[in-house]
Amino acid sequence: MAPESLKSTALTQLHVELGAKMVPFAGFNMPVQYTNLREEHMAVRNSVGMFDVSHMGEFSVKGKDAEALIEWVTSNDVSKLVDGQAQYSCLPNEEGGIVDDLIVYRWNKEEFYLVVNASNIDKDWFWIKFQKEEKGFDCELTNMSDDLSLLAVQGPKAIHTLQKLTDVDLSGIDFYHFSSGSMAGIDDIIISATGYTGAGGFELYVWNKDARKLWDAIMEAGSEYGILPCGLGCRDTLRLEKGYCLYGNDINDQTSPIEAGLGWITKFNNPFVNWEYHLAIKENKPSRKLVGFEMIDRGIPRQHYVLRDQNEVIIGEVTSGTQSPSLDKAIGMGYVESAYSKVDTEILVEIRGKFLKAKVVRLPFL
Repeated sequence: MAPESLKSTALTQLHVELGAKMVPFAGFNMPVQYTNLREEHMAVRNSVGMFDVSHMGEFSVKGKDAEALIEWVTSNDVSKLVDGQAQYSCLPNEEGGIVDDLIVYRWNKEEFYLVVNASNIDKDWFWIKFQKEEKGFDCELTNMSDDLSLLAVQGPKAIHTLQKLTDVDLSGIDFYHFSSGSMAGIDDIIISATGYTGAGGFELYVWNKDARKLWDAIMEAGSEYGILPCGLGCRDTLRLEKGYCLYGNDINDQTSPIEAGLGWITKFNNPFVNWEYHLAIKENKPSRKLVGFEMIDRGIPRQHYVLRDQNEVIIGEVTSGTQSPSLDKAIGMGYVESAYSKVDTEILVEIRGKFLKAKVVRLPFL
């Protein structure tokens, strides 16, 4: 995609000025790294780093049937949420796969926010809108994706960095809960104890006009902890170490959440789109499963590399892989026939014509 046809976030020009390596991602011009992937990765694991993830999509759902619509289109149990709580979930399709994974935010029984992947904004919007109209749910959908910026401040020192900038008691916001308030003199910021790194921290939703001011204030507040701006490169290595699924790699339109190890976000006490199909997979046991594995031989697994058994028979495919900066070893995830999903099972990864040894391990890696 030509650079001129890519979308920008409110901070794209800042990333360019900071010397970030910019790449096309989900239709946006995004920073993949600023200096060194390992350095950025370890800053988040050990201290604090900040990501511009404003390419993500945000929808509001308001009205009498807001909860009912979300209960129908998502796999998790929305009825368990209380005000100020968030929930990881997915949007099942009618073919047995996943439209997208997302986070559901409950303000109250008649007002929710949905945060979706950048590459799926339009697809998700039309899917949810179609289900609303098809079922006649009485609620209003608003696509706020172009109006909001999202900064992810992640790592063990994130709370110390951000607490300097707000009177909101950040220690009082439990994991997967959120609040709203002022930060760095900016009002109406949503402060969410969520993230995609497994290192702790917060995600901050702010209006585009205030994004640069907030970014600068956080960088200054975090300077004593060695805060670094971080790109999508280490966002991927961080999430993979924690075994978090990436849409388009580990889950997609053809994967069931049961196969992907996401049974914990697939609840059957209330019907949802195509729920009978996924219940049958759960009851009959999936024929394939998403597993984590570590390389025994030297080599880095990549998406679509073939997985084989000890007799070199094809049993699956790699969905994600990298050299883990924290563990200093090559790790990956992939789908295998269920017979090969047990921890410590040795498998082979085909890398450039060679069959290299690996073993299935328990997730997360770290």
